[in-house]
Amino acid sequence: MIDRIVVDPNIHFGKPCVAGTRITVQSVLELLDAGLSFNEIIQNYYPDLQIDDIRACIRYAIALVAAEDVRLTTTSA
Repeated sequence: MIDRIVVDPNIHFGKPCVAGTRITVQSVLELLDAGLSFNEIIQNYYPDLQIDDIRACIRYAIALVAAEDVRLTTTSA
């Protein structure tokens, strides 16, 4: 399903977008964060999206966080 997300340096400065659209993953995630349902996003904002596109945005974000290398440092008081 991640194949629904593409990164093209010529579209939105290389931000990840839903394939075949100029809709950024960030835009979709922000609408989800605002509490909108998948159907509300499609009906009111992006009628060209499919539910699987929205799921792909979520999975893309999860994969990005999972691949992140987190280094914690401790400080002494």
